[in-house]
Amino acid sequence: MVHGHSFHHVVASLLILGLSGATRKDTAAKNNSGVKPAGQCGTWVKEAEGGIFTSPNYPNKYPPTTECVYILEAPPRQCIDLHFEENYSIESSWECKFDNIEVRDGPFGFSPVLGRYCGQHSPPDIRSSGRYLWIKFVTDGELEAVGFSASYNFTAVSRSCSANHANTALMNGGGEKQGVKGTSVSSLSDSRTLHSARVLSETRAPDD
Repeated sequence: MVHGHSFHHVVASLLILGLSGATRKDTAAKNNSGVKPAGQCGTWVKEAEGGIFTSPNYPNKYPPTTECVYILEAPPRQCIDLHFEENYSIESSWECKFDNIEVRDGPFGFSPVLGRYCGQHSPPDIRSSGRYLWIKFVTDGELEAVGFSASYNFTAVSRSCSANHANTALMNGGGEKQGVKGTSVSSLSDSRTLHSARVLSETRAPDD
């Protein structure tokens, strides 16, 4: 027989265990990233710490006249590392005006542009400055290619998030224009901005 005091102790212990389990479940990290239109924009595998997404039909050719918007959302106090696989091909064009994938640092289509990419070489790794990346993949009516596969993971916010973000913008953005045979990056600012940024980068003392 369980005495009254022991019985109450057992019940209290079970309640504590149940509540702690519920708390862990409620506070578990959720991956709220998504794509529009859903079901028409390739494969998407989501996990608590990141995921993988692809262009439609990857690794086969993507369809013509496509527009897909991928929004990556990290948990609070985390930023996003984005990596494109080497098996990558998007129709080349001057300043990537036709088929391209565009990455913005934030949750909206008007967030700051980190780069617009096309061609035969995958973009460099990208890190957001905050919780969100907004990514749009568009294709015109001709010259389809393999497309892309990208993986992302969430990283605790630190000084490296904003520092890496600044380096990404410098590498991919400043006024660099590529021809039809060019690799990837469209113009994001004029050449004077790029020159000033490079001078600043070259003259700044390295961090310890």
